[in-house]
Amino acid sequence: MRAFLCKLAHVYAQADPIVIPERRAAAARGTAGSARPVVLTDRQQLDRRNAILRLLRSGVVQRQSDLAQLLRRDGFVVTQSSVSRDLRELGVLKAAGRYLLPPDEISRANGDFGALAQFVRALRAAGPSLTIVRTTIGAAQSVAVAIDKADWPEVVGTISGDDTIFVATTNARTQQRLLGRLHSLFHL
Repeated sequence: MRAFLCKLAHVYAQADPIVIPERRAAAARGTAGSARPVVLTDRQQLDRRNAILRLLRSGVVQRQSDLAQLLRRDGFVVTQSSVSRDLRELGVLKAAGRYLLPPDEISRANGDFGALAQFVRALRAAGPSLTIVRTTIGAAQSVAVAIDKADWPEVVGTISGDDTIFVATTNARTQQRLLGRLHSLFHL
């Protein structure tokens, strides 16, 4: 067994390292060699998100992979997950095969749920501390981000899928307060 482990360690040491896209870009710039992931400054992240908004306004983007390719062409280091995270944080929706930018007032002011109300279909309690929010397909992440950014004391956290959001509360009393708030915001 010991001989096998020594042989395995030798083979592993001789193997080529896996190069992820950030490392490939760093290698092209001559800054590779560090084992740390690429960390963006606030300014770099803001520049990338502004570029995303500019590209989405142009109307040529239909898939995240297209967006990632356009961002790379513009000199940004991106992965599918970083693009997905940026779209979520920006409140961008995808519906009917195209990306929908949030209205400017939602981008600027958290807690204005008026424009999101059209995407919320149903609310339902599931036990004493879990609330289910059903949305149109593709809208759940944007609604969940708005709920998270509102920073309500009733909400412990959210998990969103494509058309469903799980909102956790601490107990049945806070769940009832949350349901009342959501019913009034979304006119359900």
